[in-house]
Amino acid sequence: MSFKCLPLLTLALLCHVSPSVAEVVRIEINSRKPFADGHRFGRTGAYESIAGRLYFEVAPGHVGNARITDLERAPRNGMGKVEFWSDFFLLKPVDPAKGNGCLLYDVHNRGNKLALWTFNEGERTNEPSTMVHAGNGFLLERGYALLWTGWNGDVTADGTGRLLAGLPIARRADGRSITGRNHVEISVDEAAFSRPYFWSPWGTSKAYPSVSLDNAGATLMMRESRNAPTRVVPRDRWAFARFEEGKVVPDATSLYVKDGFRPGWLYDLVYTARDPRVSGLGLAGLRDAVSFFRYADKDRDGRVNPVRGAIRQATIFGISQSGRLIHHFLYEGLNVDLADRKVFDGAILLVPGAGKGLFNYRFAMATVYGTYRRSNLSPSEFFPFTPFPQTDSVTGQEGDSLARLRGKDGIPKMFFVQSATEYWSRAASLLHTDVEGKRDLKIAPNVRIYSIAGAQHLGGGPTDKGICQNPRNPLKHRGLVLRALLVAMDKWVEDGTEPPASRYPRIDDGTLVNMETFQNQFPEIPGVGVVNHRYQPLRLDLGPRWHSDGVATIVPPKVGSAYTTLVPAVDRDGNELAGIRLPDVEVPLGTYMGWNLRSEKYGAGGVLAGLHGSYIALAKSMADRLRTTDPRFSVRERYPSRSVYLQAYTDAVLRLEKDGYLLTVDAMALLRQAAERDLWAD
Repeated sequence: MSFKCLPLLTLALLCHVSPSVAEVVRIEINSRKPFADGHRFGRTGAYESIAGRLYFEVAPGHVGNARITDLERAPRNGMGKVEFWSDFFLLKPVDPAKGNGCLLYDVHNRGNKLALWTFNEGERTNEPSTMVHAGNGFLLERGYALLWTGWNGDVTADGTGRLLAGLPIARRADGRSITGRNHVEISVDEAAFSRPYFWSPWGTSKAYPSVSLDNAGATLMMRESRNAPTRVVPRDRWAFARFEEGKVVPDATSLYVKDGFRPGWLYDLVYTARDPRVSGLGLAGLRDAVSFFRYADKDRDGRVNPVRGAIRQATIFGISQSGRLIHHFLYEGLNVDLADRKVFDGAILLVPGAGKGLFNYRFAMATVYGTYRRSNLSPSEFFPFTPFPQTDSVTGQEGDSLARLRGKDGIPKMFFVQSATEYWSRAASLLHTDVEGKRDLKIAPNVRIYSIAGAQHLGGGPTDKGICQNPRNPLKHRGLVLRALLVAMDKWVEDGTEPPASRYPRIDDGTLVNMETFQNQFPEIPGVGVVNHRYQPLRLDLGPRWHSDGVATIVPPKVGSAYTTLVPAVDRDGNELAGIRLPDVEVPLGTYMGWNLRSEKYGAGGVLAGLHGSYIALAKSMADRLRTTDPRFSVRERYPSRSVYLQAYTDAVLRLEKDGYLLTVDAMALLRQAAERDLWAD
C-alpha cells in the first residue's frame, strides 16, 4: 500500500517521533538560501538549499547497533551514549506541496556529491548553487528532495566542500590507544619517492598512523605482480615519511622509498597502526539521518525537521564505492531504523560489481577495493555475494546478503546497474552465478540487474589513451539509462508497477562465457591486443574474529582459492551481445569494450588497466579496412547511406524506449545527435 494512502492520524504519528529513537539529537543549520537564484523548475517551482551538521547520540546496547564494530570501545557521554556528527546538504522544493514526496539520498563518494552530475548532467561540484550545477533540471523538475550526509570518516577537508563525518576513536578500557597490525598496498603509475598510504585521484583518505616512526616490526615487500617473487626492501631503504622539495619529512601516514617506487610494481607495507575509528558509525548515522528527515518532527531541542511531513518514500543511490556501501549497509541489516521502520524503499546501485567493502571493521578504509592487479588482498568482495540465498560449493558456506533484513520489512526494491568493466575488473558475474561459474542463479523478485553493454566504469569520456594501450571509451550511458530507471523505481515503490526486465549476460544462453571462449570470439583487430585475464576475488582468511568482531588477526590475510568469474560474450565486431545495448552499440560505428590494457610506459604493460574501457573506431570505407586488414565491416559497407544508418539507429532507440530503458525526452535527444553525424561525405 502506498504511504500516501495511510490514514491521516497514522501519518501524523509516524511523522512525530521521539528524537531519542531517531538518534539525531540536534540539527544545526548553517546556511539556507535560494537555489539557482530562485529559478522555477517546471511545476515544482523554486528550490532552496540547506546545509549544516547533524549531531548523533547512539546507545551501544541497542540491538539495532549490535553490528557496529568497536562501538563498545568508543568514548561515552554522561548518558552512556556515543556521540558523533556528520555534515548534511539538502535540496528541497520551497513549497513542499509541489514536491513529489520522494527523498533521493545520494551516497557521497569520497565526500563528493554526484547525483546532479549523474542524473542532471550538471557541472560536478560539492557546493551546488547555480543553473550550471542544475544541468538539465531533471531531478528538480520532477520534484525530488535531494539529501547528502557525511558517513565516511576517511574523508579529509581539502577546501572543495567534501562532506565530512566526525567519528570517534576506539580506545582500550583504560583509555590507551588500540593498536594492531595493518596492511597497506601502494602502486604508482609514474615514478615517485613517496606516497600517502591511501592516495587516490578522487581524494587522499585519512590513514591510520604508524605507532612510531621507527616501528621496528614493520616490513616492506615489493614485487612486479601479485604472483611474482617477493623482494624484501631493507629497512634502511625506506621510512615512514614523505618526500617534499628534495627533503625527507617524517610522516606516520606516508611511505618513502629511498630508491623510488617502480611504476606498476606492488609495495606491501605491514606495520603496527593505532587509533582505529569506529567506522561502522558512518553506516548507522546514514540510517539515523534518513530516518530523521523521513519521519521526525523536530530534534531534541525543538529545531524543526526542514522536510517534516513531506516525505512518503525514499530511494538510496550510489556510484562505485557508494554502490558497494549500499550493499554493505543492507548486508549489516541497517535498513530498519531503531523504531523498526524501513529506511529506504528503493536502492539503485551503479557499477558496484559484486562488492561490498571495508566499511565496518577495525582499521577499516572505505576507499580500498580489489582489482586484477591491485588490492586483491583486500576483502572488498566476500561471500555471500547475492541479495538472495546462495551456497559456496567449495567451502560449504551458505549465505544471503539480505539475511539480516528478512522478516523485518526492511528489504528494499533493488536495481544493480553494471557497466561492462564490472565483469572484467569488479567480478560482477558473481552477483548472478554460482561461485564456480557453472550456472545462473534465480534472481529474487525484489531485484533487477542491468548490464550496459560496452560501457566503462568511469562513464563516457575522452578517447585519449591515458595510461592505456587503446583509446578509452566515449560511450555515454549513465544519465540516459539512470533517468529511466529512477522513474521506474518510483513507480515500482509507489504502486507496484513492474520495472523493465533485467538485462544481463547469462550462462544458459551463451552470453556469459569463460576466457577461452571470449578470446576465440573477439575479432583480430590490427594493433589491439586481446585481454587474457580478469579479476577473480580470492577467498581470504583474516582470522577467526573477522566475521564475528570485525577484527583482522591475520595480516596480510591467508590466500585461498579464487572465486570463478565470467565475462560477456561478444559479436563479430567485439561488441557485447547481452545487456542494454544502447544505439551506439546496437548500430555501431566502432567497438566498445569494458576493458583496456596498461601501456608499457606506466609499468605492468599488457595488464588490465584498472577501471578503463576501450573504443576502436570502424574504418570509414572498405578500402580503408582492407588497407589495415581490419576484419570488421566498415561504416559504408554497413550503412550505404546516411538514411540507412538513421533508420537502423531510430529503430534501436524506439525499442529501448518501448521497453522502458529510455525516457522519451532522451530518445529524442539521441535521434537529434545521430542526425548530426555525417560519415558519408568524402
